[in-house]
Amino acid sequence: MVSITLSIPEEIKHKMEEFPEMNWSGFIRKTIIEKTQELSWKEQMLTKLKNEQPRQEWAVRLQRASRASRVKQLRSKGLV
Repeated sequence: MVSITLSIPEEIKHKMEEFPEMNWSGFIRKTIIEKTQELSWKEQMLTKLKNEQPRQEWAVRLQRASRASRVKQLRSKGLV
């Protein structure tokens, strides 16, 4: 495992010392792991969305064409 050094204000360090039962190192480690996993997931989702964009655009064009065709049919029957 790699070690990192973290700088915090002195007053926060004193506050942390008021809670000796708290494993601050473990807490920070867990928080960093969770945040990096969250950001990785977000990047994956954004990549998937970008890859889906052509398909979404195709679906929108298809839907619009279908609606236009249906409106044309209804107009020819005098229903619109």
